[in-house]
Amino acid sequence: MSEKKIKNTRIRIAVYEGEGTGPSCAELLEVLGKAKGKPVFEIVRMDALAIRGGKLSEVDVLIQPGGSGGKQGRALESKGREAVREFVKEGGGFIGICAGAYLATNDYPWSLDLIDAKVIDREHWARGTGIVTIELSSDAQNFFGIEEKTLQIFYGQGPLLGRRELDDPLVPDYESLALYRTEIAKKGAPEGVMSGTSAIVRSQFEKGRVFCFSAHPEKTDALGYMVEKAVRWAAGRQLIRRSV
Repeated sequence: MSEKKIKNTRIRIAVYEGEGTGPSCAELLEVLGKAKGKPVFEIVRMDALAIRGGKLSEVDVLIQPGGSGGKQGRALESKGREAVREFVKEGGGFIGICAGAYLATNDYPWSLDLIDAKVIDREHWARGTGIVTIELSSDAQNFFGIEEKTLQIFYGQGPLLGRRELDDPLVPDYESLALYRTEIAKKGAPEGVMSGTSAIVRSQFEKGRVFCFSAHPEKTDALGYMVEKAVRWAAGRQLIRRSV
């Protein structure tokens, strides 16, 4: 079988595992392992050293999971962050979940600068965790193949994403697929800030695709399919059926 045909039978996924990875990575790996659509998923774990060493050339999609965006970004170092950007520029897919979504923004010194997004209320990033309501756009309903307009999802202190007053010409704008409609405002975080900010976004970064979840579909019963669908989109493949 030719290399092209082999690639078309699988989607090769690298899940970052290293400094800054949180416990939710185990649930992410479980969700990916249960995916039954075609092409099949081939999953590897990849640390910052491997990313700096050029191993992204061996995969189709990189997932930066929950944990600490700052620790992940600093562990990658400048060389690793640039390796991720080049991977996406050349057609690779990137998925950021919670910490990975912080990492995808252009709002911190350790950011990947993959989406032109401001993190709202950075001071109160540790605003608490729990179940919140998100509202999906009509495009998101079509994308995920669901009729529900609102969903309940686990929130674990992910970024409250918003648009900048002035665009960064070097970083693409994002499409908002879902907004927070309820909020968590603990630990001194002010009320009235979270609702209306973006919970799910995606963008095109040159030849590659970027998809970010501020919250945790992999930690929410019956929402694992969202991760699978995002992976197939980021890899440039169509979802055959919802499986998780």
